[in-house]
Amino acid sequence: MEYVTDADGGGGWDEGDQALQTAIARIMPPADLLAAQADWPQQAGCPLCETDGGLLIVRLQTCRVIRAHEPGFPAFYRVVLNAHVSEWSDLPEADQLVLMRVVNVVERVLREVLHPSKINLAALGNVVPHLHWHVIARFDWDSHFPAPIWGQAQRTVEPGQLSVLEHLMPRADQLIRQRLLPW
Repeated sequence: MEYVTDADGGGGWDEGDQALQTAIARIMPPADLLAAQADWPQQAGCPLCETDGGLLIVRLQTCRVIRAHEPGFPAFYRVVLNAHVSEWSDLPEADQLVLMRVVNVVERVLREVLHPSKINLAALGNVVPHLHWHVIARFDWDSHFPAPIWGQAQRTVEPGQLSVLEHLMPRADQLIRQRLLPW
């Protein structure tokens, strides 16, 4: 299985006959990543092509999981496609399945470790048109709940609540790594 580029400059994973099984098998150990990275299409000036985009939790062949540095929202993760692709529908179905499995793992870990009121999932890309999913644990006490975190603040958060959450984040990071790396 390899990343192929077509005559129009577009690309995708050569899916063959095995769809989901093959997509999951593409997740490689870190030693093989440098060779694979040379094949990922990148775009100059794209912050998600040029940097990890936050605290790197785990890098897989197809995507990476980062924890964003979003003040007031320590449980804000992104699942970022490694290749520069702007639209979900441009991604081969096998890669869509891999990405959604990774989003699912992140969501399940956040629910298990943090017990949030709600998990928000979003794939916007209006500011950074590089395919990525936001996975955000939300709490009924957070500054913007129930509004989106990008909206107007609804309340002031007690620092103790954020402190407890921040202390739990390394455990969430560790479980995400543990559950994704065996793939």
